[in-house]
Amino acid sequence: MDQRLRHIVEHYDEMCIGTDEHFRFHCKQCGKCCINREDILLNPKDLYNISKELGLAPRDTIAQYCEVYLGQNSRIPIVRLKPRGSIKRCPLLRDRKCSVHNAKPTVCALFPLGRSIKLDAKETDPNAIERARIQYIINSIECGDRSEEHTVREWVESFGIPIHDNDFIAWQKALFSVRQQIVELEKMLPDKSMERVWSITYQALYLNYDIQEDFRKQFQKNSDRLIDALEHLPALWKELSHE
Repeated sequence: MDQRLRHIVEHYDEMCIGTDEHFRFHCKQCGKCCINREDILLNPKDLYNISKELGLAPRDTIAQYCEVYLGQNSRIPIVRLKPRGSIKRCPLLRDRKCSVHNAKPTVCALFPLGRSIKLDAKETDPNAIERARIQYIINSIECGDRSEEHTVREWVESFGIPIHDNDFIAWQKALFSVRQQIVELEKMLPDKSMERVWSITYQALYLNYDIQEDFRKQFQKNSDRLIDALEHLPALWKELSHE
């Protein structure tokens, strides 16, 4: 696990901050938050926005700037920006500035804030995510200065991100549902078959988008079809196995 992510896991409760609480931060565009980074993960909307900004298909954006790996805990394909050089700089950093500033990844736009949806470890209902509250955290600030004061709500909404972000909730719900199905499939399918499942999952969640069309409708269609297919696969596999 990346050092930053490990720190968040270990200190999560003390890092939490309310939506109307204040914090002091002013970005000086120094680029320090864009180096020594191995944890800039892209959700499907991030990838769509960056691809649209660059005029590339999502597949080509990944080929040029990203790498894909299987999440150890999530058990689904994860897309991250691939750091470059000895300083592990973001591949989208140009002259110490973001080359896709208007479409920067959510994790970058929110900095120094982060967010998550925390559920009980025993929760099995994906709909619980819709009822849960998005929890914001504040990261350790090692760049910029403290010349400006903001509330969490002001900061988040200044980037055009709703404080109750339905796209984020939809992504977390899809992750929850897909992971549930994949964990069960791993118990019954051989490795070669699971590789096919992961390939289909990657295609559906990240690649099947026309950047000229509305993202939300495409994501909902892709995720719904994927989850439906994964839900029916165990029964189909058992049927085929007994023939």
